[in-house]
Amino acid sequence: MSLRQMEYFLTVVEETSFTRAAELLHVTQPALSHQIKALERTVGGALLERLPRGVRLTPMGRAFLPHAERSVRSAAQARRAARAAAGAEGGELHIATVHAIAVGILPEVFARWRAGHPGVGLVLHEYATTEALEEQIERGTADLAVGPPPADWPGPLVPIGAESIVLVVPFDDRLAGRASVRLQELADRPWVRCAMEAVVHGRPFLDWVCAEAGFVPRTAVRTEHTSTAVRMAAAGVGIATAPAHVVRGAVGEDCAVLTVDPPWSRPLAVFSRVELTGAAAAFTELLAASRPPGPRAALTPVRTAPGCRADGRRAPRHPDGRAPTAAGPSG
Repeated sequence: MSLRQMEYFLTVVEETSFTRAAELLHVTQPALSHQIKALERTVGGALLERLPRGVRLTPMGRAFLPHAERSVRSAAQARRAARAAAGAEGGELHIATVHAIAVGILPEVFARWRAGHPGVGLVLHEYATTEALEEQIERGTADLAVGPPPADWPGPLVPIGAESIVLVVPFDDRLAGRASVRLQELADRPWVRCAMEAVVHGRPFLDWVCAEAGFVPRTAVRTEHTSTAVRMAAAGVGIATAPAHVVRGAVGEDCAVLTVDPPWSRPLAVFSRVELTGAAAAFTELLAASRPPGPRAALTPVRTAPGCRADGRRAPRHPDGRAPTAAGPSG
């Protein structure tokens, strides 16, 4: 079984056609068919069912597919890492993160990287949720991930600081002149909710903390992205919660920012499937140097069973990165 055979197999699956796959791979169709049959002999059975108009995966092919994807991605990652470590022209560093971090933190860091490492390009992979981010980095989609530290991550994990979770209101709001506010004071206000909101005790974070404060939040609008929620709040649709760096990156000075008393925060980390070396290590150092330190306890990596539920699933986490408690949020 060779890497080339797996690449051929994945191309046929993606194109659902030997003819189109052969054209993309710049090989003849008989040569492609020969390589797929050789792969099938190696694994001990048919991976693809040949149909009059295309192909589809057999049960054995469906089982084989994710492993082939991981192998091909790992090989590509190894090539990128080797070239990036040497500073070779054309070397690439693939970085995965969630939308809020891509908008608020990474632009300035990417600019500094390009100034210091012009030979190593950056490729950004953005995801809507931390669950999707962790799944993709586990599959080898990127060389490293930037986000809240996973509770049970088995590979390298480097704390890089913390992000503050703030409230966003219009600049002419009656609360705009204040530095902080207690959540109970907002019981009568409408809220802009985001699909990326964290889940605590099986409930969206805002529902949980407001219940602890004695009220149910009144939702004015729901959005898909944090930056959209911030812009809605700046326009006066309702109050939004967001990482402080997203507010700066999304709307600049068009809104006012309030901290909650007591404040909310969560740690950030770089994590990867393999050791962070070469360009990956250099990028991690640059990112850590650009971030303010967070609460000391929040920067302790959590990688073992206490972060999981009894059924083995990852436990819901509070925005400060800790497992939730009845005491509510704290910085």
